[in-house]
Amino acid sequence: MDEKEPTFTVTDRRKFTLDGALRDDAPAAEQQEEKPAAPPAQEKVVTMPAPETKEAAAEDAELPQFTAQETAEQNAAYQESSRQIDDMLRQANPGVGPTGVIAFEHIIQSFYVSAMIALGAGTEPGQKARVDILGARQSIDMLALLQEKTKGNLTQKEEATLQNVLFELRMMFLEITNAIAQSAQRAVDGKKK
Repeated sequence: MDEKEPTFTVTDRRKFTLDGALRDDAPAAEQQEEKPAAPPAQEKVVTMPAPETKEAAAEDAELPQFTAQETAEQNAAYQESSRQIDDMLRQANPGVGPTGVIAFEHIIQSFYVSAMIALGAGTEPGQKARVDILGARQSIDMLALLQEKTKGNLTQKEEATLQNVLFELRMMFLEITNAIAQSAQRAVDGKKK
């Protein structure tokens, strides 16, 4: 029995390199004509614009526009590639069943685990917990944003899960920040004596 290895092709459709330069192999129809540079002036006054906030810069940035056909082709290629990977995994591990469907709870769980690890959970016994308080706060804030943006669109179970996870993480965050503040205060009090 002659088995063929599954193959797939990846086509890079990005117009620019990682450095921001236009790629040499970018589609010709999409390349813009270069405008000739203005002749240098004798004296040029340059004024600096007011600093932009990150939010304003993000809103002003142009996002690439893809056609419905490009999006459908990309999704089909992704699904086919995923199916091929699943098939290879099942061939290598015959007892493994099909992969489960990704649900909203998986998103919550991903942020929850990130926050818990940042708060020091999962530390080996006997080792000092490594706390990344800023990383934990970021994960908690992302969950809060997710809660805000999905309000009214979640099932009762999803809403309850998100609310419980946020409550638990915020309480752990408060406990750790209070312990840090008390430790700092004791250090200051110890130096005063």
